[in-house]
Amino acid sequence: MSGSTTFSRHATVPRGLRRRAPRLAMLLACGAVLSGCAVGPDYIVPGIELPTTWGNARPTKTPPAIPQLSEWWRRLNDPLLNRLIEEAVQGNLDVASAKARIREARATRRQAVGALFPTLDGYGSATRNQISTSTTSGEAAATTTTYNQFQAGFDSSWELDIFGANRRNVEATTYGVDAAEDDLRATLLTLVGDVASYYTQARGYQARIALARRTAASQRETAALTQRKFDAGSASAVDVAKASAQAASTEANIPTFEISYAESVNRLGVLLGREPTALAPLLARVKPIPAPRLPLPKGIPADVLVMRPDVRKAERQLAQYTALIGKAEAALYPSVSLTGSVSTTALKVGDLGKNSTIGWSFGPTLSVPIFNGGQLRAAVQIGEAQRDQYYVAWRAAVLSALEDVENAIVSLSQQRKRVGNLSESARRYAEAARLSRSLYETGSSSFLDVLDAERSLYTAEDSLLDTRVSVATSYVALAKGLGGGWDGAIDSSVPEVVDLNTGPHLVTSRHP
Repeated sequence: MSGSTTFSRHATVPRGLRRRAPRLAMLLACGAVLSGCAVGPDYIVPGIELPTTWGNARPTKTPPAIPQLSEWWRRLNDPLLNRLIEEAVQGNLDVASAKARIREARATRRQAVGALFPTLDGYGSATRNQISTSTTSGEAAATTTTYNQFQAGFDSSWELDIFGANRRNVEATTYGVDAAEDDLRATLLTLVGDVASYYTQARGYQARIALARRTAASQRETAALTQRKFDAGSASAVDVAKASAQAASTEANIPTFEISYAESVNRLGVLLGREPTALAPLLARVKPIPAPRLPLPKGIPADVLVMRPDVRKAERQLAQYTALIGKAEAALYPSVSLTGSVSTTALKVGDLGKNSTIGWSFGPTLSVPIFNGGQLRAAVQIGEAQRDQYYVAWRAAVLSALEDVENAIVSLSQQRKRVGNLSESARRYAEAARLSRSLYETGSSSFLDVLDAERSLYTAEDSLLDTRVSVATSYVALAKGLGGGWDGAIDSSVPEVVDLNTGPHLVTSRHP
């Protein structure tokens, strides 16, 4: 709204403006009342029908509580993994981008809130003027007058927002802030899961490399024994060739595992926001494959609506675009603004607001959309279509979350069974390999039995290691599917880039 002010401490409010003050107050009060309504749909959290229990989970006698998944990765019992996850939360670049999106969303909301308030601009000018006049009194004469003129004043305007366009925009940007914060939590959930998965895979490849080397060394010993028996005339050249070929075949797996191990380590480095090979020295020492402490609480399917940050983000985006429909629909209605100005003009700076003329103006401005070729109505329809898209996206996010959990439950259960079977298989094959080798050394068994037993033992032990990795990664997938992520505090207020010397200054061209 307009105000009466000058650049002089001796300024006085014009008498006419003082008389009209009660009327202005009444007009402002009416504007405030009218600003209480809005058009467009009011957002209501949508409902969705969900199963009461997980389809692949064991039934329970009592309804389970909401799962407590805080720091679920500590169930893997690996202090180094805990340390890497904490470093990743601080250094990951995707997390940094998500923090910047929160700052952007908050600034956008502040910008929207600013539209609810009046605007006030001040101005001032100083000019040198000259006026020439001529008179006819016998002889033509010209009179020139030169003077200075000083002006100062304020302009103000306020959109009453009768139909709630600005308030719907504030509502939408508020939901946008919520969505940005949930986006950060979703990014952290994915990050923690990825670090745990790649760390587990790296330990798995280390174990498989060590197994391949041990097995190849044992197979080389068998090849040497076969060579000695061949030299003694009790083995054939075919046996010697097969023994050497099997050892070489086992050794051929090592480069493949080394490649996969390096890729996992490099990925971990990038996830921590560091160069790819930064963690190679730290992970060089071989450690066991992480084994999760089970069971992990699962809750009920409806818990994903509040536990999964990606589902919450989708719901907040639906709310955001529902509010934007109201903003578009408000443009179909008239808009009213109050504008006002106060100005003072004097021939001397010291006379501003004292001996000068003070002028003011105040009044409403009405704008009515009459014809726009259907653009405003089309904007509403665009908003409705966008809202529908986010509604479908929310439903898809819910179903995808349920699918993730169901798949992880099945995978974890079956992989654990497979570990038991492969453990028994590896134990039996180890016994068979030991017996066949002893019998071969005494000449009571053929070399084919030794070759088959050693090959089967290596396959069973390698599959067992790979399945133990799958158990751990299935546990990680289940924790992620249930919504387990980083629950600690995150400071998103600190910018990544700090600008210096942003005030008025000379611009110099700087090229890299």
